[in-house]
Amino acid sequence: MTVETDNSVEQANQQCLKGLAAKAYASGQKKHDPDKMVIEYLPMVGRIVDQVTTYIKPPLTKEDLVSAGSVGLVKAARDFDPTRNAEFKTYAYIRVKGAIIDELRSWSFAPANLSKQIQQAEEISRENIEKTGFIIEDEKLAGKMDITVDKLYKIFENARSRHFMSIHGLNDDEPALGDVLIAHKTDTPESAIEKRELASMLAECITNLPEKQRQVIILYYHQELTMKEASLALEVTESRVSQLHASAIFSLSSQLKEYDDGR
Repeated sequence: MTVETDNSVEQANQQCLKGLAAKAYASGQKKHDPDKMVIEYLPMVGRIVDQVTTYIKPPLTKEDLVSAGSVGLVKAARDFDPTRNAEFKTYAYIRVKGAIIDELRSWSFAPANLSKQIQQAEEISRENIEKTGFIIEDEKLAGKMDITVDKLYKIFENARSRHFMSIHGLNDDEPALGDVLIAHKTDTPESAIEKRELASMLAECITNLPEKQRQVIILYYHQELTMKEASLALEVTESRVSQLHASAIFSLSSQLKEYDDGR
C-alpha cells in the first residue's frame, strides 16, 4: 500500500469519526432541551405541592409553593448533565421538592406556646428509646405528659412541619434524604459512606414504627400518595391518616436525633 493510499485511508477514518462525533453531539443536544423538559415536567410541581401540603397545612398559598417548585424545575433543567448516570425525572423531583422545602423552612408553623410541650414530648420519647430501645406508645406518652391522646396528636400536628423538614433535610444546608435517594459522582468516599449509614439508619427507624404508622410512611414517601389516597388504601379516615403520619414523623425524628447525637 502506498503512502498516498495510507493518507486517504487516514482521512476517511477522520471524516468518519467527525461524522460520528457530530451525530452524538446532536443527539445529546436533542435529549437535553431545558425548555422542553420544563414544559414536560411542570405538572409534577403541582403534584409535589399537593403531596407536601396535604399533611402540614402551611401558611403559604399553593401558588407560592408552585412558584418556588417551578423555579426549582427550571434550575434543574438548566443544570442537568445528561452524561451523568441519572434520569432527569429523578433529578428534577429532588430539586423541585428541595425548592419547596426551602420555601417552607422560612416559616414557623408551631405556635410559641407549644414549644415547651413539644420539647417535653421529645425528651420523654428519647429517654424511652435510650432505656428500652423501643418507641413509646402514644397512649403512654400522653399519660406521662398528663394530657389526652387527642391533645398529644394536636401537639404532633403542630410540630409536624419541623419534623417534616428534619426528614427531608437533617440540616439547613441540603435535603439529606434527597441525597440518600440518588448517588452523585461528585460524592467523596466519606460522604458516600455517611449516606449509606443514614439510609440504613432511616430504614431501621421505619421498621421500628408500629404497623399502621409504617404503612402511612411507605404510602407517603415511597408510593407518593396524598392523605386522601392513603386513607382509601388503609380504609381509615383522612383525619386518622393525619394523626398516624404526625406520630410517625415525631417518632422518626426522635430516633434520627439519637443517631445524630451518637455520631
